[in-house]
Amino acid sequence: MKTTSKQDQIAELIRQATVIPVLTIERLADAVPLARALVAGGVRTLEVTLRTAVAVDAAKAIIAEVPDAVVGIGTILNGDDLARAEALGAKFGISPGATPELMKAVAASRLPFAPGIATASELMQALAHGFDVVKFFPAEQAGGIKALRALAGPFPNVRVCPTGGIGEANAATWLAEPNVLAVGGSWLCPAADIRAGNWAGITAMCAKAMKTLKAG
Repeated sequence: MKTTSKQDQIAELIRQATVIPVLTIERLADAVPLARALVAGGVRTLEVTLRTAVAVDAAKAIIAEVPDAVVGIGTILNGDDLARAEALGAKFGISPGATPELMKAVAASRLPFAPGIATASELMQALAHGFDVVKFFPAEQAGGIKALRALAGPFPNVRVCPTGGIGEANAATWLAEPNVLAVGGSWLCPAADIRAGNWAGITAMCAKAMKTLKAG
């Protein structure tokens, strides 16, 4: 029951998001204004990736100072990363792939989690550990929508958040697939806009995207 409950939690959280921005924060000072800009544009569910030296502090700052944000931790690669995400008070976790060791650790934790998969074998491993909500990564590079549809044949009940190569031009096409709950991507917060502190531009881009995608 515990795993089912966590899977339902992550499924609902992802479904409500529509788009989950993948945040790679290089400067701690950018974390809170970036999160506020995204939330102001209607994008509340955020994935802060553990790809930079300031990632943990950035997530901590957003959780403390942007209460309307639903903060998850991405690029979780091992049990130590998982423990850091839990200690931060993250609402969910995401990994680009999944080792048996990581999936065992996640299955024993309280954190709602979506492991990354790119193949049928990886998806079978995820299912064997109780995960039927997964991140399809890298989505476009791993075969795109044709690959996703092929996986849906033998695995009709699996729910997916595709990430990788998804942007303004193709997000709606991915979201139209029946097994897709939401999409992930970094196009709503371009690195150049973050470096320039163009928070109003990011808010406007988010508002436009959410209006378009939710209408679709």
